[in-house]
Amino acid sequence: MTGSTPAPFTADDYRARMDRAARAAADAGLAGLLVAPGPDLVWLTGYAPPAATERLTLLVLAPGRAPVLVVPTLEAPDAAKAAGAAALSLRDWTDGKDPYAATAALLDVDGRFGISDNAWAMHLLGLQRALPGTTYASLTDALPMLRAVKDEAELELMAAAGAAADATFEEIRKVPFAGRRESEVGADLADLLRRFGHSQVDFTIVASGPNGANPHHEVGDRVIEHGDMVVLDFGGLKDGYGSDTSRTVHVGEPTEEERRVHDLVREAQEAGFRAVRPGVACQEVDRAARAVIEAAGYGEYFIHRTGHGIGVTTHEPPYMIEGELQPLVPGMCFSVEPGVYLPDRFGVRIEDIVTVTEDGGRRLNDTDREMVIVD
Repeated sequence: MTGSTPAPFTADDYRARMDRAARAAADAGLAGLLVAPGPDLVWLTGYAPPAATERLTLLVLAPGRAPVLVVPTLEAPDAAKAAGAAALSLRDWTDGKDPYAATAALLDVDGRFGISDNAWAMHLLGLQRALPGTTYASLTDALPMLRAVKDEAELELMAAAGAAADATFEEIRKVPFAGRRESEVGADLADLLRRFGHSQVDFTIVASGPNGANPHHEVGDRVIEHGDMVVLDFGGLKDGYGSDTSRTVHVGEPTEEERRVHDLVREAQEAGFRAVRPGVACQEVDRAARAVIEAAGYGEYFIHRTGHGIGVTTHEPPYMIEGELQPLVPGMCFSVEPGVYLPDRFGVRIEDIVTVTEDGGRRLNDTDREMVIVD
């Protein structure tokens, strides 16, 4: 797959995100946000520090204050080159100094702060020692929708990632399945995702025959046989945004029951998609898909939520699950992926990424949802 290189996000883009995050913190009653290395930091600043570092790196966002990124001195030059660096100031600390004291000077002494879920425990405890009057809430709890609504540039990247996953499926359906190990087909999927532009492959589930009854089987050494149903679920990151799609293929002609279950899941997936529109609670998408499967008598075999959000990570809020009352908002992106899993026999899952539009939903995956026969 070829295509134009997407325009990079600018310092103004990152400034707008940080402003939005600070306002959201204020609306949530927080004194500010503390963002550790990980997806949130990349999304807010464009900076991805070394993955394996014990040194404190922390973005401090507070309403009415300029953003500050606390970084180790030896990593400050790289931080200064980040795309969003012009929209913030750097405060560096050197080895042998107390990074928590440096950070504490930026915080309200009795404030309540949102902090990244993946912040190291020793860093959070260090801040609590420096400022014993502060309290903290995880960002997932305090601001679960921080990254949920994508702008037009992000939606273009999401659509491109979905198209790359679709191209991968169109190619994988041409390869031999029978007589090969699941791990071999999984390697083909990973190679194809990279060929079509993915920089990161997060998962390649190839669940054949009875393994298909385990939704997260991934790949194994089982040799795929003629007559197997095979669940394929794969995705990763392309230009920083996620793909995730599932299709269930059959090696040779399916039985009547296998075709019936596949058709049922396809109908459920369509029902979940049709439920997508602004203002509808996330749980309604789950209910719509689940109702189709329950009415056919297979409700006990649909054993997971109908969907999850996706963006700069492949799993993030919001979740399409009973009890989630968060209304759908244009620009949200999430999976719609009902399934039926018959223990020791086979499974079926069909998944598209869907984005909410002004008047409904739009699929970002569009490969064949009918039964696909492979060799």
